Amino acid sequence: MKETLVTISKRTGFAISTVSRVLNGQAEKYRISSKTVELILEEARRCDYTPSLLAKGLRMKHTNTLGLLIPSVANPYFADISSVVIQEAKSRGYTVMVVDTMENEANEREGIRTMLSRRVDGIVVVPCGQTPEYLEQVNRSVPVVLIDRYFEQTSLPYVSTDNYCGGMDATRMLLKNGHRNIVCIQGVPYSMPNRQRVRGFLDALAQEGIEGQAAVTGNDFSIQNGYIETKLALNRPDPPTAIFALSNTILLGAVKAIRESGLHIPEDISLVSFDNNPYLDFLVPAITRISQPLEDIGKMAVKLLLESIQEGKRSQTQIQLAPNMILCDSVRPLLNGR
Repeated sequence: MKETLVTISKRTGFAISTVSRVLNGQAEKYRISSKTVELILEEARRCDYTPSLLAKGLRMKHTNTLGLLIPSVANPYFADISSVVIQEAKSRGYTVMVVDTMENEANEREGIRTMLSRRVDGIVVVPCGQTPEYLEQVNRSVPVVLIDRYFEQTSLPYVSTDNYCGGMDATRMLLKNGHRNIVCIQGVPYSMPNRQRVRGFLDALAQEGIEGQAAVTGNDFSIQNGYIETKLALNRPDPPTAIFALSNTILLGAVKAIRESGLHIPEDISLVSFDNNPYLDFLVPAITRISQPLEDIGKMAVKLLLESIQEGKRSQTQIQLAPNMILCDSVRPLLNGR
């Protein structure tokens, strides 16, 4: 049987209001005797009583719970950013309810409905939809902050990386090393980070006067996508000298395909990744990549959300943080494009 104020009241013989005041730390305010307090607390400990946070939240107008929606808990990038959000929220006295939307907008909406039914105080979301209308509607009920992904035409607050800058920096680095035959393997085509990374890639080629050689392929931030597209690229009549993988999961698929083909990095083909993760230093060779400031992104998103909750007004702050290139050993300089 679930323990409640009523069951504790029956067993101790004290009124429900007295039990409630003791368990809510209000005994002194209502001049409840120390003996009564001791008896009630002892019974609560004995029966392992846990208060209903939802019921308490309804009375207090808040539950100290945040929602977090991510597209894939299996993706190391989203796992890392979730860890930052959860730790930052916990340090501020909040619990986080996490939903994996599996890159599906219907799952995202179902997850949000569940969160709203649990009376979350605010929501951090990596959106997987193509338009902001639904999340803008949700934002009128509880504060919403977008993280990593965002929409161009929206007042919703967000914290993200400057993905355009990262895409351009990685491509320029490859061009500087003599590469002209570069394949860019993208993730979800309509997601804002992907679109901006591809735009940076294409603009860097255009500045070099070789936009006609642009090769962008792929459709998912997955290992399988990286594997399939790399296999296809390596079997072209004119295989690439370099691959730009737009996520660390795509990169892992590319590495698998390259090794299966009997090729070596960077002797036979150079490789650059978007996203950072410690395991990239333990691959042979260590992978050159564009690192996103995950900790700053997560902490800023939580700060924006809590400010909206505490101040009772919606934020319209939109922030893009600069990425950082980590140079390792996966890119080989070419002479005359060979």
